[in-house]
Amino acid sequence: MQLEQRSRESLWDGTVPSAIDARVLGLVVVIAALAASVNVPYGGVIVAVAAFALLTAGGVVGHLLGERKLRRITDGLVDRWLGAGAQITDVTRSSEGMRTEWTVHTPEGEITIGGVALVPIARLSVEWQGVGDAMDASDADDDLDRLAESLFEEIFAIGDGPTRS
Repeated sequence: MQLEQRSRESLWDGTVPSAIDARVLGLVVVIAALAASVNVPYGGVIVAVAAFALLTAGGVVGHLLGERKLRRITDGLVDRWLGAGAQITDVTRSSEGMRTEWTVHTPEGEITIGGVALVPIARLSVEWQGVGDAMDASDADDDLDRLAESLFEEIFAIGDGPTRS
């Protein structure tokens, strides 16, 4: 099964905005500080400072990699939908709670793509018209073509019949 080819013009400029989230980075710093403070009675202030620096650096790198993965998946989904003929008017950054999200604006409605942008536990969620699904970001990245096709059929091809070739 392939994505259906249609000719529609898109108003989207082709850029998925960066979504480095200060709230996630703040959470990383707080957790690193708490974890490092445990070292004060056992290893002294020097060990606590070294642990804080190491944990903070690891958390920041984890967030940057997680954000990059989610943004790459979002960009891949939108590009595949455009190639199949969907009309995308814009992709904007949005946020809810501790999730990193992008809102894809279409005539069919808004699609929210995002999740937890912390690489060891990165999760992707896609929500459209109040219905959502979540999966491991690595699984979504590995099978992006199938994911894009199934979401395209669900979101853009309703009422157009099956999109089988």
